[in-house]
Amino acid sequence: MSIFKAALAAALLPLLLGACSSLLPSAKSESSPFETFEQARQTIEGLVPMQSDVQDLKRLGIAPPHYPNTVILTHADIVRRFVPSALIQRQDLDVGVLACLEARDACRGWEFTAARIAKNRTGNFFADFTNFSRRQETTGWRFTGLILLVDDKVVYRSWGGQPRINEVEITHNPLGPFQDMGPAVLTR
Repeated sequence: MSIFKAALAAALLPLLLGACSSLLPSAKSESSPFETFEQARQTIEGLVPMQSDVQDLKRLGIAPPHYPNTVILTHADIVRRFVPSALIQRQDLDVGVLACLEARDACRGWEFTAARIAKNRTGNFFADFTNFSRRQETTGWRFTGLILLVDDKVVYRSWGGQPRINEVEITHNPLGPFQDMGPAVLTR
């Protein structure tokens, strides 16, 4: 009977350890009303310079009071961003940027970031738990949009970011749980 129990335990152990990977930590970061990078891009590209206005932005949910992670740019911020050196000539700037720079205090900008990031630790639960080996996968997307306004009228819009994030970080600690003990033990 004890041989049967030992054989059963040996057969079930890999299954139990494999199932334990669901016990590994995971995290999500969602700072966007947009479901996808493409949806955010289409929203920004849907704004028509010299026609769209603040009401259109509010309807889309991109107004600073309603949208998280928005930086309100002053005229000075916009000058620093678009005229960083003598190498850039006036004719190199977009018409909307020029209109904003010429409007001085009537010019302002909104820069917002949107992201959906998931971090999951995958792999062997026992190796992760005892700190011998950790594997973390990061997936998702990040989007940055910039809108310049003059008297509540959109004069310029642009976007950028990372449409697809797929990173894998693998950490190996040969000493496992004792890896980080060295300096703490020596200083006591």
